Amino acid sequence: MLYRVDLRAWSAGETLQPELVATFPTPIGMLNGSCRVGEDVILIADSFAGLIWRVDVYLDGRVSTPTVWLAHESMEHQPSGAFPQQPGVNGVKFAASTGWLYYTSTAQGLFMRVAVDPESASAIGTPERVASGMMGDDFCLDEESGVAYVTTHRENTIDLVSLTPSENNGERYSVVGNPYDERMTGPSAIAWSRSSTEQGVVAYVTTDGGVMSLKPGNVLKPAKVLRIEFFNQDRNRTDQS
Repeated sequence: MLYRVDLRAWSAGETLQPELVATFPTPIGMLNGSCRVGEDVILIADSFAGLIWRVDVYLDGRVSTPTVWLAHESMEHQPSGAFPQQPGVNGVKFAASTGWLYYTSTAQGLFMRVAVDPESASAIGTPERVASGMMGDDFCLDEESGVAYVTTHRENTIDLVSLTPSENNGERYSVVGNPYDERMTGPSAIAWSRSSTEQGVVAYVTTDGGVMSLKPGNVLKPAKVLRIEFFNQDRNRTDQS
């Protein structure tokens, strides 16, 4: 189900009243990452149905009946493996400057992209691999620098990936979490700061403390929100707080 929350007049401490605006048809699995494509289209990843849904938003706040935007084998999940119920397509983000829709596929260790038609907001052609070898969850795009910062929920890192497939040579580049940093245990959602001066520099990351990657003998750590500053001059250095 999709809910609408009106925050335009909301203040901290006030009660919110979510409004149900859409119910998803079969083959609904588990809704996950989402993003806007243009002004009036939302794309939502379905991690266990192996597809991306499309919802059109109208001026009065109503939305269309959800429809399948794209289904592809790279989006399929894995019901068994090193970690149970590994999701397929997970995070989705749109690069407005180039017209590419990027997405992670956790189970298959893929970071993918597909072109988006600027008029219809439909997918164009077949998805292509950008990078692989990491169990990506969510990510944020730095379109100016041409890179993505990808959280690997089950692997406790944030990886730096070029948005240009030919520039990824197969070697992982973990800017956080290698060596392991216990503060970065179970990183999931990531988003840039809303400050215009911090875009591409400061990001906020949620962690679950190791729920999905806890090993025998490990202790579950508190979930938290981390503030991370990425240094453009030297991408090996990061500051976490």
